[in-house]
Amino acid sequence: MEATPIRKSNFETDEAGIVTLIVPKFKNEKFNTFFFHQRKRYFHIALDELGSTVWLHIDGERNVASLCDKSLELLGEKIQPVHDRITKFLTMLYEARYISFKEIEKEMI
Repeated sequence: MEATPIRKSNFETDEAGIVTLIVPKFKNEKFNTFFFHQRKRYFHIALDELGSTVWLHIDGERNVASLCDKSLELLGEKIQPVHDRITKFLTMLYEARYISFKEIEKEMI
């Protein structure tokens, strides 16, 4: 709960506040250009209301506990159990490499 998530993916937000992550199909831009010259080079991953709320509040300063508190404040009872849902969501984002954690990045330096 003390870990601090940081974003590693680009995103767009629509007028309803729903976030869409924009993830390259390949990490190597030259490979992307060669294989997808005329096609879309990116995956677009739409998040739901909970995911969008959490994503928009990831700023590299808030830890997981404060993200849970902020989400509970904004969304109320419909996200209960808040700690379980948000930690599971952040774990999925981390495993897909859409986010990292400030503490892990410091260790790598």
